[in-house]
Amino acid sequence: MTIESQKDIDGLQKVGQIVALTIQEMKRQASVGMSTKELDDIGGRFLKSHGAVSAPKLTYNFPGYTCISVNHNTAHGIPGERKIREGDLINIDVSAELEGYFADAGHSFTIDSNSPSLTQLCQHTQQTLMKVISSLKDGVKLNEIGRMIQREAQKGGYQVIENLCSHGIGRALHEYPKEILPIYNKHDKRVLKEGMVLAIEPILSTGAHYVIEQLDGWTLRVPDSSFAAQQEHTIIITKDKPIILTVA
Repeated sequence: MTIESQKDIDGLQKVGQIVALTIQEMKRQASVGMSTKELDDIGGRFLKSHGAVSAPKLTYNFPGYTCISVNHNTAHGIPGERKIREGDLINIDVSAELEGYFADAGHSFTIDSNSPSLTQLCQHTQQTLMKVISSLKDGVKLNEIGRMIQREAQKGGYQVIENLCSHGIGRALHEYPKEILPIYNKHDKRVLKEGMVLAIEPILSTGAHYVIEQLDGWTLRVPDSSFAAQQEHTIIITKDKPIILTVA
């Protein structure tokens, strides 16, 4: 969507903060021995207590309130009976609707891990996200998002998951501009405009370039033994620095 009024900004900030707080609460309570469904239920209750609705459930009838992906599962993981173990790499992706507005954010982290390599992967992906966001404003070419993600991944010695994209959001979970590639596409002539609402989500990997949909029809998994981390924020493009909506 494109912002048309202060009411739009207020509505997006309200749902964005709920999304951020939901992730924060789920991460706080995540622990060894807990099932991913138990963790998802924490997120579902938190959303409900703030009057928000799970956007994946609302839009796609997703079998969970949030997407929880563990280790080699990278995105759209279905919460279930899988128990969280020490050292696991966990991705929590929360998107929600409130009063007609949508926001989306994701966060990868490790559980009680002594693995500096996975911690570094999560941190570098977060740094990449923030570097990309800080460079976006009215007039910037959309394909610069992919260029910057690629450049930052290479600096850290990582690969980019190429078949998962950033996207427009606001009045629906996925809106124009759709398929904002995480790699540079010289043919993409689209330009960022003031008021655009975007979900920016770099996903960096220790090896794989792509993910494969699993038999459950949802879970996206790397085809090898590598790991991938996702970090995501919903933002509003302005004439200067973007407004980050999904902050607690």
